[in-house]
Amino acid sequence: MALERLKNYLIKLADTEGLLPLSAYKEIKGKFSLTDKDIEKVILENGFFPKRYQRQRAVFGNLQQLRLLQARVAIVGCGGLGGSIFEMLVRLGVGHLLVIDPDFFVESNLNRQSLATSANLGRDKVEVAVEWGRLVNPVIDIEPLNKVFQSSEAEDRLSTCDLVFDALDSIPARLELALLCDRHNLMLIHGAVAGWYGQAASVAPGSAKMTRIYPHSSVSDAGHDATSSGIEAPIGNLAPTVNAVAAFQVSLGLKYLFNRDPDESSAGCFIDLSELELELLS
Repeated sequence: MALERLKNYLIKLADTEGLLPLSAYKEIKGKFSLTDKDIEKVILENGFFPKRYQRQRAVFGNLQQLRLLQARVAIVGCGGLGGSIFEMLVRLGVGHLLVIDPDFFVESNLNRQSLATSANLGRDKVEVAVEWGRLVNPVIDIEPLNKVFQSSEAEDRLSTCDLVFDALDSIPARLELALLCDRHNLMLIHGAVAGWYGQAASVAPGSAKMTRIYPHSSVSDAGHDATSSGIEAPIGNLAPTVNAVAAFQVSLGLKYLFNRDPDESSAGCFIDLSELELELLS
């Protein structure tokens, strides 16, 4: 009976295209004991669509938008790549985001990190991410963890996710994250940036793709600056490359979330923005 009343209320509040604005969520919460996320689920399950996602309706449709709402996604690293990935996932409507990073913003982050501003220098990156994310999309759940991903607490939380984004800046750390994802049968979406160059790849659990990408590195290399950071430190990082790689990573992540088939979702590329070239990674 309550569900039927809610459906009738949605018909009343929706526009002629079946779109529901954020103001409708407030009205519905005043009459029904539901969270914003519960409301959005009912909206999508009954053929309506949140107005905030109007421009992606024709691309995703209700079923894929609902899949995004129900997804649990982790972002390990909330700097350049991680911040851009986070922003895209928040705007797309991914329902639960676990953001892991022990770091804080410094002035050198301002050239490329989308969450960095002159006003939040010195603040924890995950704390800023939560505040920003709730302003942009109050429907989704954002779970911050101001710790290294190697901690037992981080691993426990990562193990509950559907998908993990690698936004780290150390090769040994990336390899270690890949091993963690192997242990918990998690798809990893790898990304790395150096100057005008970058790469992105889907790494299925057990595939050993990361050791093929980094054949001369290992987890034990941590602490050796030249090996750990590769060419990233001397070449630097640029906003165009960061955002290009992040966009590829998010696209790979969406492909997996919609297909849920590691073999079908396996892909990757090397990006050279200096020559505007792409090369497939096997």
